[in-house]
Amino acid sequence: MPRGKKGKRGSSKPGSLRQEVLQLQLSAKASPKGVKNGVKGESTASDDEMTSDILSHYSSASESASVMEESTGNEQVDEQTAQDQMEDKLKQCIDNLMDKSAKTRLAALESLRQAFSSKILYDFLTERRFTVSDCLERSIKKGGGEEQAVAVTVFTLLCIQLGGGDEAEEGFKVLRPILTSILIDNSASIVARQSCARALGMCCYVSTAEEGETLVKSLAHLESIFMSSYPNKEGTLPTPKPGSSGLQVAALQAWSLLVTLCPASKLTVLLDLHLPKLLTCLQSSDVNYRIAVGETIALLVELGRDLDEEFEVEDSESLCECLKSLATDSTKHRAKNDRRKQRSIFREVLHYIESEDFAEEKIQFGLENVYIDSWMRRRIYDAFKEILESGVRHHLQHNPLLRDIFGLGPPLILDATVKANKISRFEKHLFNSAAFKARTKQRNKVRDKRADVM
Repeated sequence: MPRGKKGKRGSSKPGSLRQEVLQLQLSAKASPKGVKNGVKGESTASDDEMTSDILSHYSSASESASVMEESTGNEQVDEQTAQDQMEDKLKQCIDNLMDKSAKTRLAALESLRQAFSSKILYDFLTERRFTVSDCLERSIKKGGGEEQAVAVTVFTLLCIQLGGGDEAEEGFKVLRPILTSILIDNSASIVARQSCARALGMCCYVSTAEEGETLVKSLAHLESIFMSSYPNKEGTLPTPKPGSSGLQVAALQAWSLLVTLCPASKLTVLLDLHLPKLLTCLQSSDVNYRIAVGETIALLVELGRDLDEEFEVEDSESLCECLKSLATDSTKHRAKNDRRKQRSIFREVLHYIESEDFAEEKIQFGLENVYIDSWMRRRIYDAFKEILESGVRHHLQHNPLLRDIFGLGPPLILDATVKANKISRFEKHLFNSAAFKARTKQRNKVRDKRADVM
């Protein structure tokens, strides 16, 4: 980007910190030693000396401004060089996705995952989206379980990078049948199926319309996974198979994300069908699944109350008793961290069910912040955080898709001179000294007048 226009070198705007520092230095030179009680003594510095010092300071300020301009230019060159190097590495990673070695392909996928989650690469990926999609499709179809899982995650990040527009929708339309086939395949890798569940929820969320056929089908596929945890005809919960709880958690969380898109007519049906069954799943033996069920119940109750202010859960007293038990669980055979996490979540769920209050959370990033003030916003934020990991704040700051979802508006464009106008540590010291002296002077005036301070 072109540099902003600068004024004359060494010039200082009225009222600026640099001007105040110059005035401070001038007053320090001009104030003769031996002044007491307002009586001036002899001056120890001549006017010529003061003029020389001030001119010297202006000269050094001019030199620092020149250095600042040069460093800004160098920074721009360095940033462009770093950008070019990063794109070269990404191109090499894309090429490596076609390598015969599974180890090489997996390393390339992991590098792409880290890059997609931590940077905004819309322009780079728009030009290569077909190539990247084809390579990911190949890994998802023919790779092993670990390669499939990472490739699916990279594809999800690709949809987020493309902003949920036509490009993301076209890619999801091609890969959706493959994702669903792996998801419902009991012989497929558990980690791959979990990744497909998360991808089905997130990609559908960012790329489809509210009443689209894709939304309905995705909800049905995810339901087929976690409904296997529902009680049987006798009312008892089935014994979970090894590894199935993690898959059910992923499917339930992805499903609850898509529920936030459902129109009122569809939402009413889902509430009647799933809410009573989910209440019984609070007795599940897996702590993570219990927590996911509790959060989903709170979300469904919130959505139900949005539809109807008088919405109530059937047998709410029994529900609250169950939530209280989970919020105070101290069973010794469970891990301490699991107990702590469970108690924390279920205290929040219970508090919301009883009083409709939500513990608001503030997420800070850059100069901005976003407020998580409902179960719906928490589910959306947690879904993006799970995919983007530590890069979620960077995407909140720069990705138009996330900013639109959370109502943040267009990305902020900071003036390029903000970084260049940082003052030095010495100038900060002079400024603080001036402020301290001004405070001391004002307080001394008050003390001399024997004023009463209220």
